[in-house]
Amino acid sequence: MDSIIEDRLSVFDDEPDLNDWVEVMCGAAMAVIGIFHLVQPGELVDPDIMRWFAAAVVAAGAVWAGHGLKDMAVKEVRRSIAILELSEISSSEGPNHGLIRDVLLNPEEYKSFLLEAYNSAWEDGIITEQELEELKSFQTALGISDEDAAKMNIDAAISSAAKDGDISEDEESMIKKIAEDSDMDAESKVEEAKSKAKSKSKKK
Repeated sequence: MDSIIEDRLSVFDDEPDLNDWVEVMCGAAMAVIGIFHLVQPGELVDPDIMRWFAAAVVAAGAVWAGHGLKDMAVKEVRRSIAILELSEISSSEGPNHGLIRDVLLNPEEYKSFLLEAYNSAWEDGIITEQELEELKSFQTALGISDEDAAKMNIDAAISSAAKDGDISEDEESMIKKIAEDSDMDAESKVEEAKSKAKSKSKKK
């Protein structure tokens, strides 16, 4: 990351950091010398002239030191911007930690989301390999176990088969296969589907 940041900063043609520190140190030294001669003008030249000269040296030293500090501050701001941009890029490619935290805090809500996804997939009475892959990716992202996902799948399949108030032979075979693949009692799941279909038929 440091090399990428340096590449981004190279477009500004910044001076080496050592130059900034030299500016700060030399400017500070000039300001100290100027302040000393303001207080102790000496007798080498007229004291008033020396004080004016010392004041000019203080001003020049302050400007020089300020310029060095400004350059360092600008470079730090540019570096921070580059790091922020890279962080946004890497975070978009990496895991969403906010989502992970939310899943851990609200597991039941996300289980309901996956159940709705299974219900939507079974709405047409059949689930494709592509839909299964998408549902598997949802399950992995939400941290839901294979056992819970299998239960959601069979529940969604039963609801889809029973919605017309009748369980056909194909639907019965489908429910048995899903149950067996998930190590569930196939006969009990078929009975559950027939019971649900019966109740739907009565409502009609």
